[in-house]
Order: sequence, then structure tokens, then C-alpha cells
Amino acid sequence: MQDIVFHDYGTFTDGEIEVFVQETIPADDEHGQVPMYRFGIRPAGTDIVVGRVNLRIASTEDILMYAGHIGYRVEEPYRGHRYAAKACRLIRPVALDHGLETVWLTVNPDNCPSRRTCEVLGCTLVEIVNIPEDNDQYLDGERQKCRYRWNIGDTKM
Repeated sequence: MQDIVFHDYGTFTDGEIEVFVQETIPADDEHGQVPMYRFGIRPAGTDIVVGRVNLRIASTEDILMYAGHIGYRVEEPYRGHRYAAKACRLIRPVALDHGLETVWLTVNPDNCPSRRTCEVLGCTLVEIVNIPEDNDQYLDGERQKCRYRWNIGDTKM
């Protein structure tokens, strides 16, 4: 995989939350890992990290079909505020800087809150796919993924 140059970003905010780079993770071809930014999510003006959002900045078959470009998690006590969707919107410029005009998000079919996050973002559910038996996610017990397409290059956003 070609070397990706990570950019320095300050804090992104919408006034309610802040998203900041916690770390950058280079590609690891041996383990099939693509380069990734890991962002922390915190309420604006605080140091309390309430979740994270990851942006994978390469497009392999695994990313496009099963892992997705974006993954997120909000800790239990802080759920219900749409922090994941807000964080995804805030990191949109980073994805665009890396040439991604369409990003894929994948979620388990039974994960209703994550599916709702995709809907709030305006993503399109393209399909539900079976995970191959040799995929790490399958080995972890997952069997299917909902594939959502988010056209972030749309200037109307």
C-alpha cells in the first residue's frame, strides 16, 4: 500500500462537541491494516472524552465491503445526543483532504442506533452482505454487515 501522508489538524467543533486527533496509525500490510486517523470526541470546552471516531483513509475490498472507512463508538452514559453523527460530519474535511468523496460505513444489521446514525448522516443503505468465513470479523462472531454509502463530496452538505 502506498504511503499516506497524515496531515496536522486542529480541533473541529460545532459548538456542542469537539473532535480532535488522538493518534494516527500507519498502514500495516502484514495485518491488512490501512492508514487511519483516530479522533476523540468530547463535549465542547471539556477534557472528558466520550467516544471516538476512526477514519480509514484507503479503499481496499475489506474497507469497501466489511470494515468501512468510518467507525465510531460513544460510551454508554453519553449516548442519545447524536455525537457519532456530529463527529462524522466534523471529520468530513479530513476525508475530502485525502481524496475520499464517497465513504462507506458498515454496521451490524441488529445495531439500530448505528443504523440510525447512518440515516441521520444521509447515507444510503446499499445492501446487506454476508461476511466471508476467512474475514477477521467473521472469526470474531459477526456474520453480516449493512453497507451504507455516504457521498461527502456533495456540495449541498
